[in-house]
Amino acid sequence: MNPARNQPASRTPEASASPVAVALRDVRKVYGRGEGAVVALDGVSAAIWPGSFTAIMGPSGSGKSTLLNVAAGLDRPTSGSVTLGGTGLAELSEKRLTILRRERVGFVFQAFNLLPSLTVAQNIALPLRLDGRRARPSAVREIAARVGLEARLRDRPSQLSGGQQQRVAIARALITRPQVVFADEPTGALDTRTGHGVLGLLRQVVDEDGHTVVMVTHDPVAAAYADRVMLLADGRVAGTLEAPSADQVAERLAHLGA
Repeated sequence: MNPARNQPASRTPEASASPVAVALRDVRKVYGRGEGAVVALDGVSAAIWPGSFTAIMGPSGSGKSTLLNVAAGLDRPTSGSVTLGGTGLAELSEKRLTILRRERVGFVFQAFNLLPSLTVAQNIALPLRLDGRRARPSAVREIAARVGLEARLRDRPSQLSGGQQQRVAIARALITRPQVVFADEPTGALDTRTGHGVLGLLRQVVDEDGHTVVMVTHDPVAAAYADRVMLLADGRVAGTLEAPSADQVAERLAHLGA
């Protein structure tokens, strides 16, 4: 077992009384039409359970980021269904979908996407402000302490290292207490040591806070922090690995690439 994983949180319907955090059923996503159409997802079905850490992996062009975007409500599938915490996304208007993302979803990207003119505290509180809610200073301090940045609340992003900026982005994702945190290559712009710190933090918020994390990554070492790895190839689910080691992930990826 990866020492970063305190306890595997792989879930089954029988093992959890909570609704599925994210469910995809026969999801297809096609870009373009006619001969130029590109099938990014081709009949993907998956269930992600509350309080779990799932990594999505596959060769380049396998549909990883498309799957993340569709699951998070950033993009709509061509066909099939997506539910988040029991809410069907297809039935929602764009306005309602935007509200759902603000209230129930957190995002962490490879590019930190912090606003340089805002302080750390203001960047963390931004999702609440965009939703018309007041950010309590005590709540901001609490979440900043959670990611180890309680002493940097007045600093601007330019005064922080890359790892610290990504921790601000994670705090920003958590401030609304989302049902699911979606992370797209969250360590892609970081060196190895700093990346491990960020991955350890994501692992911690699952184990200690019960958050649900879904992460796209190309790195087998990063995937080994997860409870479960979902493998994609040509827009289809090509298998899963439960509580894998980095070597096991790398071996399966090599076979997929072949």
